[in-house]
Amino acid sequence: MARLSKWKSTRTKDNGGYIALLRGVNVGGKNKLRMSDLAAMFAEAGCVEVRTYIQSGNVIFVASASVAKQIPAIISQRIDEQLGLRVPVVLRASEELLRIVENNPFLRSGADAATLHVAFLADEPASSRIRSLDPDRSPGDSFSVCGRHIYLCCPNGVARSKLTNAYFDSALATTSTARNWRTVMTLAEMTQAIDR
Repeated sequence: MARLSKWKSTRTKDNGGYIALLRGVNVGGKNKLRMSDLAAMFAEAGCVEVRTYIQSGNVIFVASASVAKQIPAIISQRIDEQLGLRVPVVLRASEELLRIVENNPFLRSGADAATLHVAFLADEPASSRIRSLDPDRSPGDSFSVCGRHIYLCCPNGVARSKLTNAYFDSALATTSTARNWRTVMTLAEMTQAIDR
């Protein structure tokens, strides 16, 4: 887990902690994006206490609600302008991330945490689209859609799963980006610390 003691919160009644999740950066040598450059983009957009976690595009920051609301569009545009990359950005407030951690149905049923992932959705899908998802699409794997995220249990490994971003994006008419459970837990700890 991250060391948190060096962080000091700048939270006031007008701002709070957020996490931005980028999809598809620094994967397999493609879509290379330096985390220092990414952090600078967030600072220039009006965010403070900007931190990144690992190279896959996880940014923790403090901002007002009005600034945070604009972050996905601003950051996607700046990455496109500076690097020519189309990178979706999904945003969560710190309290949302904590609820996600607290309510994982697969943990409650005793699943191995190493098999768990969460897909974060840009928008809440229509119930008719959720009903259209195929529970047998990836034998051995399970999923549970809860609002703007999907809990995934992939005992055979996520690399072998057919429960992919492309599948969920198409079926649910939104944008998704997934993180393993260890990363989700670390990000929740980091956002909780920055939000104190």
